[in-house]
Amino acid sequence: MRAWQVASPGPVGTRPLRAADLPVPEPGSGEVRLRVDACGVCRTDLHLAEGDLRPRRALTVPGHEVVGRVDAIGPGPAAERRGISLGDRLGVAWLASTDGTCVYCARGAENLCPASTYTGWDVDGGYAEYVLVRVDYAYRLPAGYSDAELAPLLCAGIVGYRALRRAELPPGGRLGLYGFGASAHLAAQVALAQGARVHVMTRSPAARALALELGAASVTGAYDPPPEPLDAAVLFAPVGELVPVALAALDRGGTLSVAGIHLTDIPRLAYAEHLFQERDLRSTTANTRADGEEFLAVAAEHRLSVTVTPYPLDAADQALADLSADRVNGAAVLLL
Repeated sequence: MRAWQVASPGPVGTRPLRAADLPVPEPGSGEVRLRVDACGVCRTDLHLAEGDLRPRRALTVPGHEVVGRVDAIGPGPAAERRGISLGDRLGVAWLASTDGTCVYCARGAENLCPASTYTGWDVDGGYAEYVLVRVDYAYRLPAGYSDAELAPLLCAGIVGYRALRRAELPPGGRLGLYGFGASAHLAAQVALAQGARVHVMTRSPAARALALELGAASVTGAYDPPPEPLDAAVLFAPVGELVPVALAALDRGGTLSVAGIHLTDIPRLAYAEHLFQERDLRSTTANTRADGEEFLAVAAEHRLSVTVTPYPLDAADQALADLSADRVNGAAVLLL
């Protein structure tokens, strides 16, 4: 099968991805194999390719926003128990497995499981013609969306949704979004559907235009103050310098949620300016399967506008380069 592997992690200009011809994988017990139709290109893939996110295995196939159809079922009753049959359209997301027994899994925080594994990092992902997934980590997908539209929902959408929840936006509150790519443009729509007033801070002219089209109350540069104090903010740009900027924009009692898996260093914070008056700073770590099910239910109820920039599988390296250079509007998606 055609696939891409992270061969030599480094700056995207050094071409860290390598095209490969790999054997078609066979599903084991409790797994199904999907013939991939679409795979989103996530900033986490870029961090892995460039070495910001340390590879956990050599020659990993990246990609964790996968939409495909079941073409083989592994031994055992797991697929039957979930009602999964050949030809079903399923989604594969970032979280690939957990131990299910640790204290974090027991309390419903499986995203913090020390034994958790991840698609496109620990196991091969969707920059390929076929991918394996454990049936209990696969998602049923909402109707009314194309394969290309569904792919970004599986990470950009789910993790953005968790980051939005972590920000504890009050009903009808004032939300700031720093960066406006694949994840932010979906989180913005969820917040708007809940009655929020959304302010977007981003450097990209195309992203600014998209934010206004989707209903943002204001759009400014990434380092500019919003027109009013914020009840909550989410930092989607992986830029640590924006943390004090966003904290300073919060009203009393506001919360800043950092959405990314990688962030450049945060400058020194001034307690009185950035944290006093009960301002909170929180990270967001992956997601639970419950987050995913909840978000996809929201996507089924509220038809989200998913902006995608399509690429053929053979152009995965170009898609990463365009993402790195902010040349992607919305979400980049590989189509097979």
